[in-house]
Amino acid sequence: MPLSKTQSSFYRRLYVTHLIRIGIASVPAITAATGMPRRTAQDTLKALGELDIHCAFVHQAGEPHNSGHYVIRDWGPIDPDWVSAHADRIRLALGYPRVP
Repeated sequence: MPLSKTQSSFYRRLYVTHLIRIGIASVPAITAATGMPRRTAQDTLKALGELDIHCAFVHQAGEPHNSGHYVIRDWGPIDPDWVSAHADRIRLALGYPRVP
């Protein structure tokens, strides 16, 4: 059964938090790992706050202003261990490739 728009949006947000947690933490890295368009990755990162997940961009010192990575500062009501345990199922539901 295909995912509803609500489910796919929620799963995408969970999966992006998982990727950040395992070190795939920049927009180019997220798009490479998932195949999602850059704009979708950016919108997903921005939308994490709607789930009370505090995601922050950490600028890499000495690099241009957009060089750096994202970190999850607060997971809000989401259990990061649950997300990690179910990441493969979420990935498959979204149709994303396996992360190397």
